[in-house]
Amino acid sequence: MSDALINGLAGAGGGIIAQLLTYPLQTVNTRQQTNRDPNKTKRKLGTIEQMCQVVKNEGWGRLYGGLAPSLVGTAASQGVYYYFYQIFRNRAEATALKRLTRGIGDGTVGMFSSLVVAALSGCVNVLLTNPIWVVVTRMQTHTKALTKVKQNQDEAIQLAAVEPPSFGTSHAVQEVYDEGGIFGFWRGVIPTLVMVSNPSMQFMIYETLLKKLKARRPLGKNGINVSAAEFFLIGALAKLGATLVTYPLLVVKSRLQAKQVTGGDKKLQYKGTIDAITKMIHYEGFYGFYKGMSTKIVQSVLAAAVLFMIKEEIVKGVRFLVINDVGLKAVKPP
Repeated sequence: MSDALINGLAGAGGGIIAQLLTYPLQTVNTRQQTNRDPNKTKRKLGTIEQMCQVVKNEGWGRLYGGLAPSLVGTAASQGVYYYFYQIFRNRAEATALKRLTRGIGDGTVGMFSSLVVAALSGCVNVLLTNPIWVVVTRMQTHTKALTKVKQNQDEAIQLAAVEPPSFGTSHAVQEVYDEGGIFGFWRGVIPTLVMVSNPSMQFMIYETLLKKLKARRPLGKNGINVSAAEFFLIGALAKLGATLVTYPLLVVKSRLQAKQVTGGDKKLQYKGTIDAITKMIHYEGFYGFYKGMSTKIVQSVLAAAVLFMIKEEIVKGVRFLVINDVGLKAVKPP
């Protein structure tokens, strides 16, 4: 089994577990990002308050709207990303060793090379998996409509949640296709490609911190000198730094991938990336680019930390099994 395949499968497994643990936070965050109310004086609900409101008005299931395609998307994204990341990383390491033989460098992959490797992997991932995330965004932002209901003349008018019989993956796919045809599945791909800088920065920080930590410690008995808890902490720090820098692009991407308003207020309709950015600045100010940021930091940092920890543990486990299997076959009598 190749190292790239091991890392791809480990990344997919870690991504699925992280997604399951943090999905309600992701749903709330997507709704916060796509909220187009420019009223800054209105009190904004906190993350926990908004989760309780969703449960009260729409039920527990709505916090997990789009979970199935999201898990498929996570497995595909993490698998594709880590597979190509390891391929590009191996080539970068081979190039660094060749440069060392010519007396250039120290034989290790530098910060800039790590950034390029992560960026290339991210671009491949985005182009292949963007349609899945468009569908997931639609399902996360689909809400029950609140309508006025009057039971009889003596009772006050109350708000009741009303929803179509069902809104599953097929409904979201059809909605996206009806709006923009086949190209509708690549809405938001431009800011998403620019967002490649997020995992690129994340991996650059992660690899740099990991390299420094390993360099300061001797190898253990099994060749490992970094614990699962340390992988968790390094992954969290790497994701935090990357999220703080790139969050506005994530908001723009979510706005473009959510259901577009047809008719009525023009400020709620986005024709493309530039149009969305222009209207957000004009109607909401720069505050609009940071809606739900606190929720995103908690969700993404926790998810990334869990992902890195589990991914590295899976890789170590598989490599251990492969090495032992090879060793057993080598000593097995004919």
